[in-house]
Amino acid sequence: MQHTEASLPTPAPASGNRFWQSDIAHSFMRSKVTMLAALVTLIFFVGALLAPWIAPNDPYDLRQLSLLNSNMPPAWVKDGSAQFPLGTDDQGRCVLSTILYGLRISLGVGFVAVGLSAVLGILLGLTAGYIGGRLDSFIMRVADVQLAFPAILIALFVDGTMRGLFPHIKRENSAFLILVIALTLAFWVQYARTVRGSTIVEKNREYVQAARVIGLPAFTIMIRHVLPNVLGPVLVIATINLGLAILSEATLSFLGVGFPPTEPSLGAMIQIGSRFLFSGEWWITVFPGAALAILVLAINMLGDWLRDALNPRLR
Repeated sequence: MQHTEASLPTPAPASGNRFWQSDIAHSFMRSKVTMLAALVTLIFFVGALLAPWIAPNDPYDLRQLSLLNSNMPPAWVKDGSAQFPLGTDDQGRCVLSTILYGLRISLGVGFVAVGLSAVLGILLGLTAGYIGGRLDSFIMRVADVQLAFPAILIALFVDGTMRGLFPHIKRENSAFLILVIALTLAFWVQYARTVRGSTIVEKNREYVQAARVIGLPAFTIMIRHVLPNVLGPVLVIATINLGLAILSEATLSFLGVGFPPTEPSLGAMIQIGSRFLFSGEWWITVFPGAALAILVLAINMLGDWLRDALNPRLR
């Protein structure tokens, strides 16, 4: 028996093909600015990940540091050295190496803080929106109070509290934890308020009512049914907050609340370089500042694109 082509089953497209044929992929591919921002972000991520292998020097290794190499200009400037392409700081550390290692710190703090704040905000937002009542009012009033305190004040409070309770802990050992706690407490409100509003809408849908009828627990309904339908705005907030977290970490390190000058953080490097800026050693602060600005700008551009791509009204 002969089969016609119409009777043959059509093979299902592969998952990879479905992604590249989606509206999000089409929106990404037609925006050259977004593709450039993604490329720049990827370069910074790879540079931070491969810092131990591609950095000219290890700023943590005291055996590789020498005060005789301090305040050397970039390689293309007079008296510069090819060993230090972007020059050195006041401790003889290679500026390029400190940028690569500083990106590891900044991205690490940003990812952990954004992840924890997203989990905390999503759980509180789901609970407040689904259960409602006095619990909803209490969580939202706490969120309103939280909005009155910026991340810098929270970091100062957390820093003073931890140093008072644990005076034996060295600053370099507690800086990461202090920054993560401060940024988590500062950013969870946005997730909670957004998820709460979406949950109030979703809990009255038919699929939630059907889940209640068959006797599913409230926690199961929130996690299995409501949560997947409110994650779109959360992804946008997380992308934008990643840039804010990186910028906040640099700001706090610059003010002396974050990482100490012995740690190659971008904010600490800018703070060190600011003391030598008017004496001619501009490279100590300009290159870390430029790296920080470019990274945050690229991440924010990706966040703006993701917000537009996930909004059906803008397609």
